[in-house]
Amino acid sequence: MEKQNITVLTEFILKGITNRPELQAPLFGLLITIYLISAVGNLGIIILTSMDSRLQTPMYFFLRHLALTDLGYSTAIGPKMLVNFVAKRNSVSYYLCATQLACFLLFITCELFILSAMSYDRYVAICNPLLYTLIVSQRICWVLVMIPYVYSVFVSLIVTLRIFTLPFCGHNVINHFFCDCIPLISLLCSNTHSVELIIRFFATFDLISSLLVVSVSYLLILTAILRMKSADGRRKAFSTCGSHLTVVIVFYGTLIFMYVQPKSSQSFETDKISSIFYTLVIPMLNPLIYSLRNKDVKGAIERTWKKIVTIFP
Repeated sequence: MEKQNITVLTEFILKGITNRPELQAPLFGLLITIYLISAVGNLGIIILTSMDSRLQTPMYFFLRHLALTDLGYSTAIGPKMLVNFVAKRNSVSYYLCATQLACFLLFITCELFILSAMSYDRYVAICNPLLYTLIVSQRICWVLVMIPYVYSVFVSLIVTLRIFTLPFCGHNVINHFFCDCIPLISLLCSNTHSVELIIRFFATFDLISSLLVVSVSYLLILTAILRMKSADGRRKAFSTCGSHLTVVIVFYGTLIFMYVQPKSSQSFETDKISSIFYTLVIPMLNPLIYSLRNKDVKGAIERTWKKIVTIFP
């Protein structure tokens, strides 16, 4: 049955993370710290991998784009969420809501396939080291990042336009801290089956296809490592893909948890906690993982710091 009371909305009200006043200040302090660390860390990775001559390799090319996607979707969510902690009215305009959803979908979808490209890069580096520079050439690197960007723009526009070209009812309260697909769909007046089917199709395809590439790549990597006779060779191979594997486990683990969790009366609160983790915490963890576990990145940080000290003694 069609929902009634169709109206033209100019804004939405975001319920936020919690309605408990005593938690507002601690949460604001925690989340602004997480966002600032994330922004500085990812900007640092982008700058280091762009400027340092020793980081001009395919691995760091992909890392730069991973940092770009992390920065993209955390910035699409973080600043507005933080403003709503101190604003008298937690509102977001109709068009800003659509823009936020589009940007979030673009960068989160792109991250899935950037991680897949990084897995393929690690597979070639470990399983075909002699042909690495030929297989993973600069042209191939650009193809492996441009295809995800183009595809992600397509997915983002399809889903966003499909939702925002349907009529909304008078109820404009979004039970979330940002404009996400599922809370927005619950406000639509028309039949939502088609848009739900589109979202489910893209979510399933993106998650399974990217995870399949990652899984196959690491299965082949593990097989190659186990065949190595040298313990030192195995250790170097593990260290080569250790940081990326850590990022993959954390990111996909969170998404899979959200995707397979049973629906219950607590599902909205659980979704909010999971959303905080993958929209803010993971973008903060990624640059920390790569900087703490990677000698090349730590070396680049030290060289850059020495240059700054030399220029500004």
